Amino acid sequence: MSKDIVEALNNQLNNELYSAYLYLRMSAYFKSNNLSGFAKWFKLHAKEETMHAMKIYDFIIDRNWEINLLPIKAPEVSWNSAIEIFTASLKHEQKITKMINKLAKLTMDHNDYATTIFLQWFITEQVEEEVIFGEILDKVKLTNEIPFALVFLDAELEKNHKS
Repeated sequence: MSKDIVEALNNQLNNELYSAYLYLRMSAYFKSNNLSGFAKWFKLHAKEETMHAMKIYDFIIDRNWEINLLPIKAPEVSWNSAIEIFTASLKHEQKITKMINKLAKLTMDHNDYATTIFLQWFITEQVEEEVIFGEILDKVKLTNEIPFALVFLDAELEKNHKS
């Protein structure tokens, strides 16, 4: 067991919970703008990020390592459009990917094969997340923020993402 790895896993646990906070804030933005499909989509992703955090939490506990719950910072709010939000969310997912990759490298450097294998799920998940967020960003850009087009895309997200 490496203290560096335990600390890094606890930090990633915090990063995943921050992601949930961020996506809840983005959900609230869309809800306040009567775009319930976008709001629902981000709320579902907030739940997914919480699930990611719990996977890390359970792994730390299962390995008899110490949980260190860090403060979760409040998300900065400076969005004025769907394009800004989806651009910010894609950048956030890319940042999380870098964090996971850095954590995986640390586990490999310490020959911690069990944790390296555990992180493989997250690596695969991040590839999927970046694709999904990128595709929706592309669609939002195609709307050019035209209200009718945004409402149409909002309805598609509402229909295709069951809670």
